[in-house]
Amino acid sequence: MIPRYTLPEMGTVWSETTRFELYAQVEAAVVRARARRGLVPAGDLAVIEQAPPPDPARVHELDAQLHHDVIAFLTAYGEGIGAPARHVHYGMTSSDLIDTALALQLARAADLLLQRLDTLVAVLGERALEHRATLALGRTHGVAAEPTTFGLKLASHAFAFDRDRRRLRGARDAVAVGTISGAVGTYANLPAEVEAEVLAELSLHPEDAPTQVVARDRHAQFLTALALAGANLERLATEIRHLQRTEVREAEEPFAEGQKGSSAMPHKRNPIVAERLTGVARLLRGYAIAGLEDVALWHERDISHSSVERVVLPDACCVLDYGLERAAWLVGGLRVNISRMRANLEASGGLAGSSAALLALVDAGWSRERAYAAVQRAAMAAWEGGCGFKELLLAEPGVAEAVGGAAGLDSALDPARFVANAEPVLKRLEELP
Repeated sequence: MIPRYTLPEMGTVWSETTRFELYAQVEAAVVRARARRGLVPAGDLAVIEQAPPPDPARVHELDAQLHHDVIAFLTAYGEGIGAPARHVHYGMTSSDLIDTALALQLARAADLLLQRLDTLVAVLGERALEHRATLALGRTHGVAAEPTTFGLKLASHAFAFDRDRRRLRGARDAVAVGTISGAVGTYANLPAEVEAEVLAELSLHPEDAPTQVVARDRHAQFLTALALAGANLERLATEIRHLQRTEVREAEEPFAEGQKGSSAMPHKRNPIVAERLTGVARLLRGYAIAGLEDVALWHERDISHSSVERVVLPDACCVLDYGLERAAWLVGGLRVNISRMRANLEASGGLAGSSAALLALVDAGWSRERAYAAVQRAAMAAWEGGCGFKELLLAEPGVAEAVGGAAGLDSALDPARFVANAEPVLKRLEELP
């Protein structure tokens, strides 16, 4: 991922320095397991354990000659070890090293992403509770519907990202799997007991039935979990982008002093971070598709997945990490225009209460068909600008008597009841970990 969208901690996880450190860690763990069986002298083990990972520049130099990155690593690593290097990579194949180290990287990346999700859920929860009584116009199809609260809107997003947390935890478990099973996964040169010891030391699980590689449906599950989190980022971003439109202006992104919104129009304050999050989601969906394409490999293995994973796994982790950090910043600093929310609610002339009016007439004994027709006539006339919805509805034959006049209709249309009715959701939100 380009530096613009790579935050330091996640960038470190996917750096070459970290990868070679993990390679050395895996190799040393296998040597230790063989040493416990008396197959490696203690002195040789000590030399291997103390040897540093090779310099990435030296690995690249060798790779340019050998055209095999694992052999290049092992050669450079062995240069720093000397004669005991004969015990390194004993009985292993390249996939044992690559896939086991990759599992460690993915587990670290997942832990960072889970921390980001924890922060985002917490920030959304705080803002939702802050606005638990802030009335706003609910919309379906982009059109005025019924009143809601801004707190309820934000709570919906908080629960969505909580689901993402649970999915990512499952995906982390799925990819925290290594293999030290040798060529075509038969344990011909290293027994399964060695693999079990090595993976336990690394806090990984063994593949159920290794084929020389860790099964790629695991990585597809991981990328799909990341894509779903991206989709929820897009959903949040889309809401904010709509609320920031000039005609709505109910909420807007933070706008720092000295910030510029447009090279041509000085008045502009655009939802640029929300739009960036929309783009992040598009990338993550593409990465997930690439992960699904990697599941079917030839026979016990091929390397058609390798070139894909070198790009999509680090990029997906980096871009989601960036997106979650920006989303928490955006929600935490979101400027909420409560007066504009109320004005937009009232601008509908009471149309947002049509459902309540319908039910008031049904409660008064009217058939649903008769009540719907009367409410719709009044609503359509108000929509076309005849006058206020309430006045037009009270003018419908029999309505005033049925609902107890203007006072009775006012009670039915009172949007404050939506605040109380949203409380059970907010109570559940308060219980989220």
